[in-house]
Amino acid sequence: MSVRAGIIVTGTEVLTGRIADRNGPWLSGRLVELGVDVAHITICGDRPADLLAQLRFLTDQGVDLVVTSGGLGPTADDLTVATVAEFCRRELLLDPELEEHIAGIIRRYRPGTPDLDAGPTRIGIRKQAQVPAGATVLPPSGTAPGVVIPAVAGDRQVPTVVILPGPPGELQAMWPSAISSPAVAEVLARADDLQQETVRAYGLHEAQLAETLRRAEAEIPGLDRLEITTCLRHGELDMVTRFVSGDADVYRRLLDVLTEHHGHQIFSTDGSTIDDQLIGALDGRSIATAESCTGGLVAARLTDRPGSSAYVTGGVVSYSNDAKSDLIDVPAEMIAAHGAVSEQVAAAMAEGARRRLGADVAVSTTGIAGPGGGTEAKPVGTVCFGVAVDGRPTYTVTRRFPGDRERVRTLATTAALHLVVAQLERG
Repeated sequence: MSVRAGIIVTGTEVLTGRIADRNGPWLSGRLVELGVDVAHITICGDRPADLLAQLRFLTDQGVDLVVTSGGLGPTADDLTVATVAEFCRRELLLDPELEEHIAGIIRRYRPGTPDLDAGPTRIGIRKQAQVPAGATVLPPSGTAPGVVIPAVAGDRQVPTVVILPGPPGELQAMWPSAISSPAVAEVLARADDLQQETVRAYGLHEAQLAETLRRAEAEIPGLDRLEITTCLRHGELDMVTRFVSGDADVYRRLLDVLTEHHGHQIFSTDGSTIDDQLIGALDGRSIATAESCTGGLVAARLTDRPGSSAYVTGGVVSYSNDAKSDLIDVPAEMIAAHGAVSEQVAAAMAEGARRRLGADVAVSTTGIAGPGGGTEAKPVGTVCFGVAVDGRPTYTVTRRFPGDRERVRTLATTAALHLVVAQLERG
């Protein structure tokens, strides 16, 4: 790859796990779209020495671009700009226009602030208006401005550094300004026309895919020019391939080999998720859920995206036997005869939810997530599913999933979505 980048996420709260890192993966995705190879994502606390160590490391790796997030606020531990300026050997200078711009933002949103002209608030504003000499200021999307420091060539080479705020909304809003700044635009102009394609499979083991890729190496000239990574996530196997546009034919040959060997397991070659495909398969129909062991996780997946109210009517978490009977009309005698974890009950749950919630389609889950509750006939990991589609016989199936409670519930949730899509496409 002709252009490489490193990302530094700062913040002790991220380093200690109190807050999950949302900026690193988001920035990586945007850089890949621009043809940039992201070599490293690092996380460090709010200590200048640790940030300096990360900057030295990425510089030693020869990256062309460094993007930092966090540490741009008015408080004493917000030291990113000062630390990066020190690393780049650039003097910090007060930008009076920027100072008044930040003050104007605070006046607009916090008009009652008493110390805008003098006092702690003004000191914080002045701190945020300190800009490294020769740097480009990125207008704040909150109160913290971003900064772009151009690369330095010569005996002590320093990559272009982009300093962005920590709140994800502010960072994402500032990103267009960052990539259009002259110093970053110059770096991006050298990037390859990099493409990224994703193949998704369900029911395919990593070892099986690895064997197919080994065969492909012998059959397809130039395959080593493709960067192929695989990831098993939520029961699905993703294969992400990156390549320059000139190697598109090599990728197409690889896709032909994958389809030949695993066509019945591959459900997406265009990057679409099972969630995307479920919406397409519904084709204007509505869906409801009835969940026991998954505790609402299927409904959460279905309602995760904006606009889901157009096709999700609702969901019932019928965890107890009484709830199954009272809320979605599962006969108590059926539960007594077959057990709550049975295909008979799964069917009745799906049918009851579809009827009670006025949906065209309903999916149900009932199982033993563990760690206790299993028997020889129904061990931990046993989950029964039902898919009720208006005008058709209800489909049921029993699966057994490995792992702890969290993994069983996660795998069952993914399986439920795949079962719904399979039944709708079968029709």
